[in-house]
Amino acid sequence: MKRSRKACQLPPGAARAAPIVTASYAGSGTARAREVVGRGERRKPAADEPKKRSTLCLRKFDPGGPPFRKWNLEEESTGVAGDRRYPTVEKRARVFNGASYVPVPEDGPFLKALLFELRLLDDDKDFVESRDSCSRINKTSVYGLLIGGEELWPVVAFLKNDMIYACVPLVEQTLSPRPPLISISGVSQGFEFLFGIQDFLYSGQKNDSELNTKLSQLPDLLLQACPFGTLLDANLQNSLDNTNFASVTQPQKQPAWKTGTYKGKPQVSISITEKVKSMQYDKQGVADTWQVVGTVTCKCDLEGIMPNVTISLSLPTNGSPLQDILVHPCVTSLDSAILTSSSIDAMDDSAFSGPYKFPFTPPLESFNLCYYTSQVPVPPILGFYQMKEEEVQLRITINLKLHESVKNNFEFCEAHIPFYNRGPITHLEYKTSFGQLEVFREKSLLIWIIGQKFPKSMEISLSGTVTFGAKSHEKQPFDPICIGQTAYLKLHFRILDYTLTGCYADQHSVQVFASGKPKISAHRKLISSDYYIWNSKAPAPVTYGSLLL
Repeated sequence: MKRSRKACQLPPGAARAAPIVTASYAGSGTARAREVVGRGERRKPAADEPKKRSTLCLRKFDPGGPPFRKWNLEEESTGVAGDRRYPTVEKRARVFNGASYVPVPEDGPFLKALLFELRLLDDDKDFVESRDSCSRINKTSVYGLLIGGEELWPVVAFLKNDMIYACVPLVEQTLSPRPPLISISGVSQGFEFLFGIQDFLYSGQKNDSELNTKLSQLPDLLLQACPFGTLLDANLQNSLDNTNFASVTQPQKQPAWKTGTYKGKPQVSISITEKVKSMQYDKQGVADTWQVVGTVTCKCDLEGIMPNVTISLSLPTNGSPLQDILVHPCVTSLDSAILTSSSIDAMDDSAFSGPYKFPFTPPLESFNLCYYTSQVPVPPILGFYQMKEEEVQLRITINLKLHESVKNNFEFCEAHIPFYNRGPITHLEYKTSFGQLEVFREKSLLIWIIGQKFPKSMEISLSGTVTFGAKSHEKQPFDPICIGQTAYLKLHFRILDYTLTGCYADQHSVQVFASGKPKISAHRKLISSDYYIWNSKAPAPVTYGSLLL
């Protein structure tokens, strides 16, 4: 796309004008300004020629804020070829600057004030007191722009290679009294960023066509080098080497929230992680509770600006329906049955059991496609725990049973048995039907290592007596709940290639609308989370199913 050159009037004797590039930036010094990219050439106009400004490309962004909102082209009469704006930057400036806050103006007043301050406007006056007096001699390339009776400061601006580069950093403090420049980190970082733009535009540039090409690449490059206003690399050539630029004539626009494109071998990875929570009491009148919370994580390495992917989650015939489904904002549509499935409603035969289809346009990074809950019929491991005091020792009895429907192949499985508010373990006698027992005497803790499989009977037991020494408040663990005989054991386990609901992602049902045939991989696992079995011989805190989340 070729950019036209426009003319603007100059004061008599003025030198050849510079095209204009102003840019916003922020690292630790957040930018709230606009980035202006434009070209213009000065010459002495004819007497009857109307005044014109050079074509401009204007951009404004909020570092650390939301994604870019828009990029548009304006008529040449406005002097602006493109614009991005973010009110969050002005809100932050208003908070930090307080009564000294001055808003960044619209495109026209900002550009006019900038050119006036740099003595590049066609003005009848050769000398302006507010600008040209000896008290306003500037040696730092940091200016204040007079706009509507107020001064916008600081504005970093410099001329190099026939271009003017400028930015307005956010000052994270009051501007009255004016803080020293050395205390404003955004100023020095802004210079680094603007010099990076300048080096990119003129490195190896041979003609105007190459310059125009680089100007058209700037928006995509700045998304890579300075996403959301945080400077990652002032060397824009590095970003160019890692970015697959789409043609400027391509009808499909890259969304502002997507900071680049992927180039490489296409692949889609899907991971389903279910965490099961349980509170078991083995008491009449107190119901045991358990619940499954699932997360589906995706990583899509696909070429193209806006690839489309559809992933389907399926359940076996006896699977437990998914409920309370929350999806990532990139999901484009959902079946109404997915949205209405809630754990608050009583389970019935009409509950939606899939398949659960999620069409989406993936971001570049790994993301959580959706979350869900499920009410499975039984917990994976049923437990029984009794602890009672006998003179100077505690007698414990534990039984654990793996449900027959659960995959008997653990990555690990352990039962942690803590004894709070007591002294160190001095003596232990025990008998176990399976596994090994480790004793941490100073921590008053027993760890029953069950291993990777339950025996064929699916049941295991542990019994014994524990004797404690004198209690030391500095070393022994304390718990405000586990007073007296109130105690628990906590199960820790992980099962790979398995989910309690039966939920899985069928690799053959994954639809990808992008160039190349991607490699699709799917993984799933079940992890214990807050899996408690309380002493049935003592009081215990009661949790209801709706409070497990």
